[in-house]
Amino acid sequence: MKNAAMALLVLLIVGCSNNDDDKDTSGAVGDRDFKQDMRDFVIGISQTAKAVDADFFIIPQNGIELVTTKGEEDGAPATAYLNAIDANGQEDLLFGYDNDDQATPAETVSYLKSYLDISKNSGNTILVTDYVSTPSKITTSYQNNAASGYISYAAPERALNVIPASAPRNENADVITSLSQAKNFLYLINPENYSSKQAFINAVCATNYDALIMDLYLEDVTFTAAEIAQLKNKANGGKRVVICYMSIGEAEDYRYYWDASWNSTKPSWIAAENPDWPGNYKVQYWNADWQGIVYKNSDSYLSKILAAGFDGVYLDIIDAFEYFE
Repeated sequence: MKNAAMALLVLLIVGCSNNDDDKDTSGAVGDRDFKQDMRDFVIGISQTAKAVDADFFIIPQNGIELVTTKGEEDGAPATAYLNAIDANGQEDLLFGYDNDDQATPAETVSYLKSYLDISKNSGNTILVTDYVSTPSKITTSYQNNAASGYISYAAPERALNVIPASAPRNENADVITSLSQAKNFLYLINPENYSSKQAFINAVCATNYDALIMDLYLEDVTFTAAEIAQLKNKANGGKRVVICYMSIGEAEDYRYYWDASWNSTKPSWIAAENPDWPGNYKVQYWNADWQGIVYKNSDSYLSKILAAGFDGVYLDIIDAFEYFE
């Protein structure tokens, strides 16, 4: 929480939910370990996906405190969690934490890196997205992230809706089959600037990024396995890995799973709307109904991603535990 008013709102919401009617395991708030609930959620997604495809990448974004057992910088590594994931995504590490194109405070950089390095030292890849547009700052972002052993992307727009005009850093013609081989990545989850799936495919296939993070949908239509196969081709003849974005800490009212009745009466496990992203709602992510939507049902979001032939999943709103804490 970045201000006292929001913190008070959270306390009121949590306090009102802590009553005898909420003491079932799927919906209770009460005395929970919210970080462990999220670790367990990610581990469950990983186990389910890797049972289908052992090489499928699991990449949680933000919420980096989960890599230690107590969520503390000097804590013991959370081994089961670290073993279940293949990488950590981190936004705003060097630029964008307070404002886009503005350097992140040094103490914040140090704090985040202390956790990121725990994950890196356990064998995971670190994918950093800095929101930066000034050319000299873009250079600084790439150089400093590389010096830390991280793969980074300098996103010119926080909406993640454009492909930068410049070539990827460390452009290459390699055939990429694992995240550890990737030297760069493109984060393009908002396809609003493309009139069709084919236009999106053509734009991406004209680039040489080693990894692509994208959405499963364009205008409510899923990309097919054949289309994802096309997207794996780099312009120079190499191959890239293609990873699908999925939010697991918020429900989005524009997704296929959103029931129209929720517009007037939401399930008890849907909490407050995200003030920064209208239409996105915090969820009690440990709830059985929500986890069914995400990965436990036969027609779950994860099953759709696997069926489409993606190489991995990029899990967002991992830091939802902060809201409930």
